[in-house]
Amino acid sequence: MNLAFRKKRSIKKRQRSSTREWVDAFAFAILAAVLIRMFFIEAYVIPSGSMENTLLIGDYLFVSKISYGPRTPITPVAFPFAHHTMPIINTKAYWDGIQLPYYRLPGFSNVKKGDIVVFNYPMDADSPYYRPVDKRENYIKRCQATPGDTLNIIDAQVYINGKAASNPVNSKPGYMVQTNGTPISEQVMKDLSIELRYKYTDQDYELFMTRQSAAALKELKNIRSVKESTQFRGVYEPDVFPKDPSFRWNSDNMGPIIIPKKGWTIKLNDLTFPIYRRAITVYENNKVEVIGRDILINGKKAETYTFKLNYYWMMGDNRHNSEDSRYWGFVPEDHIVGKAIFIWMSIDTEADFWHKIRWNRLFRPPAP
Repeated sequence: MNLAFRKKRSIKKRQRSSTREWVDAFAFAILAAVLIRMFFIEAYVIPSGSMENTLLIGDYLFVSKISYGPRTPITPVAFPFAHHTMPIINTKAYWDGIQLPYYRLPGFSNVKKGDIVVFNYPMDADSPYYRPVDKRENYIKRCQATPGDTLNIIDAQVYINGKAASNPVNSKPGYMVQTNGTPISEQVMKDLSIELRYKYTDQDYELFMTRQSAAALKELKNIRSVKESTQFRGVYEPDVFPKDPSFRWNSDNMGPIIIPKKGWTIKLNDLTFPIYRRAITVYENNKVEVIGRDILINGKKAETYTFKLNYYWMMGDNRHNSEDSRYWGFVPEDHIVGKAIFIWMSIDTEADFWHKIRWNRLFRPPAP
């Protein structure tokens, strides 16, 4: 073999090695990013106002999956970096032909009351567009009650185990506001971060705002009264959990409700079954039939039931503008994704170009 041929072969070999190195580096970067997103930390954006003013529309969050322990994939065959739908082409980003059992690796702590938690939307379990647990829509709310807690809501105040829960610093209750006929200026609404829910007359408004904003609004000359608005006890709201007229509950007055705990056994009767039926059937995969006054679970008459999972009660800080556990009940532990740890970017889509970025919110944890 002559020297020229050997040199050409050596050059080709080096060229192939260089290309292979780039491919390997790219594949490793993709794999590392997927593993970090799956087991350690993931970015989310706030799409709605249910957590205002704690979290604002346009806040970009990092959510820690190791705080509560990362959940191993339930639907392992999926496109990387896509949740449930492929962008642009709008098709499924996963194949649900393989479903693995729920398992969570050890974490630093359990979900605690007051934590801001990302979880999969439980009602997707029986929506027309059924998705596996880990591919259901992501929601973010504040945990109000943990397994075994007894929850009451009285006049919009949450009580846990008989004690009033602390209200989030930046929560936005609803208020009935009456003016002297002079309208509330747009600048005041903007400065105090007030949302208009309804304008009943030229004098009567229903507004969402923080308690600090309500106190400031009261000081204005054209304001006659500012009163927090809550529904009366006993007024039945059909959309409120458990959506049963036997429980004359509304979003401001509910309970008592005991949050299910793994291993807890309940008696099944007219008082308990409507509250826990969905957990037993949908989240714990039992076939339930009611024949007369008898309850059959998986074909056998049952007078008690022992829960297999822990559950949580989640609510938005913007209490009168939030779809949360008051409407769809418990969040099972297998739906928990992670804990919101800090805001890394915040963009105000309604502001002008020079004020798009909310610099004062960057790299800060959500308010307690």
